[in-house]
Formats: sequence, structure tokens, C-alpha cells
Amino acid sequence: MLMSSSGEKRVPFTPVFKLINDAKKRLEGYKYKIIVLSGKGGVGKTFISSSIALGLAIRGRKVAILDADVHGSSIPLMLGIQGARHYADENGDILPVEGPLGVKAVAINLMLDSPDLPVVWRGPLVSRAITELLSKVAWGSGDYLVIDMPPGTGDAAITLVQSLPSITGAIIVTAPNMLTETIVAKAVNFTAKNNVRLLGIVENMSYFKCPVCGTVFNLLGKSTGEYLASKYGTVLLGMIPLDPLINEAVDKGVPYLLAYPHGEAAKAIMELVDKIIKNTEAN
Repeated sequence: MLMSSSGEKRVPFTPVFKLINDAKKRLEGYKYKIIVLSGKGGVGKTFISSSIALGLAIRGRKVAILDADVHGSSIPLMLGIQGARHYADENGDILPVEGPLGVKAVAINLMLDSPDLPVVWRGPLVSRAITELLSKVAWGSGDYLVIDMPPGTGDAAITLVQSLPSITGAIIVTAPNMLTETIVAKAVNFTAKNNVRLLGIVENMSYFKCPVCGTVFNLLGKSTGEYLASKYGTVLLGMIPLDPLINEAVDKGVPYLLAYPHGEAAKAIMELVDKIIKNTEAN
């Protein structure tokens, strides 16, 4: 313990490189680490991340999820655990919160006095906080670690990629309009520059299928998923439709995939999850 000139006790400063090394050691217990990213907010990345985690658990895998979107943490809401809080064990390690189907969740929001409090941190502080969090969580072991990345390709995203050991791959979430093309390009280039394998693209809010007549409507615009996947040399992993039941589930504070397993989007999500399993476990 360090002492100031006035005799006040101070916590020793831990260099970032040591925090990164500690984080990597703690995360080695997971076979597959998947980052879910988008070049911008508003495309439903967190919904896709939480749904992938739950879908993997439905398929019998042991799963953990990290909500790394510090300023917009909403994984707890998607998993229905927003009232939970993180605690520390006898060694001072942070314990994940166990969500539905045994999914372990770690999120900044679960450490705040109130989930409504804003996290008013600048970039460098966010990056360090993420690294410290990764290095102090008692992650244990499992099959999949899903990371809901912060929007964009800035400091926080770079820090996360540097702190994760042997990332299995990245999934880019987009929406059905050409405005997202440049955003997808940024995300693709981000994975390439950080030597992360791109598993594919997921187009969220891709279409709406009328539950009465079965007619398909492109409410947000014509699908661009196939075009973008072809342009950037990857695959379209899934087209997730708009489903009013998603909002209904979120309003109730329950996971959509568990509340409405036969919903139109739920079927598409499970097909996506099966592709992820095939693309990761076969390699």
C-alpha cells in the first residue's frame, strides 16, 4: 500500500499492460470468444448479442456475456436481470450475475447504485475501466464468451480486442439500407487491422412478415445484407425480421427468445446460432 506525504493510504497504480495480461489469463477458460460489433448505434447490436448468448445456451453450451457498451449498457434489460447487482468473493474478485439458462453476465450497469445513472467518463477512462473489469472478474470457464462491443471503432473497442485472448471471430450487425454501407466498411476494416476473423454479417430489422396474410414488407428499406457480404468477402449469417413481440418482451423485462420461442425473429435467431456453432466448432 502506498502512502502520501500526509500519511494517507493510496491504492497502487496498476500498469495497463499488466491489466491486459491479467484479463487474458482470466478469459482463457472459454473456448470461443465472439465479439459483436457495429460501426454505429441504433441497429440492435445488443439485442443480437443477448439473443446469440441465449441461443447458444438453448443449444446446451455454457455461455458468458460481457456488456462492454459502457455508456449504453442494456444487456441486463435484454436478459431480464436489471435488478441484480455484482458482488465480490472473499478474494475481492467480481462475480458475474447468473441470468436465464445459466448465462453469466457482466455489465457496468450492474455495479451502479441505480441503472439510470449516466457513466460520464472520457475515452481513456472508459478504456481503463473496461480493462480493469476484465482483469478482476471471476469468469470461470465455459464454451462461449459473447462480447457486446461499444458502438464504433474507437479507444474502447481497441482496448477490448487487445485484452481478449485468441478471439474466435467477429459478427457485424447492420440494418437494411445503403446508409449503413460505409459503417459496415469501417467495422470490416477494424476487424482486418486487428487480425480478427470475420464470421459474417447479421442484418437486423431486415423485414416484417404479416402474421395474418404472410406478406413480407421491407419497412426500413430493401435488404442490403447479401450485397454487403459479397462486397466485403464474407457471408450473410442471418436476416432477423422486425417482430413487435420483441418490444413487448423488453417492456416486460423478459428475454424475447425465451418468452416467444416460436416468434418469427426467434426462428431466424436460432438459425443464426446454429450457423455460429457450425462455423466455430468445426474449425
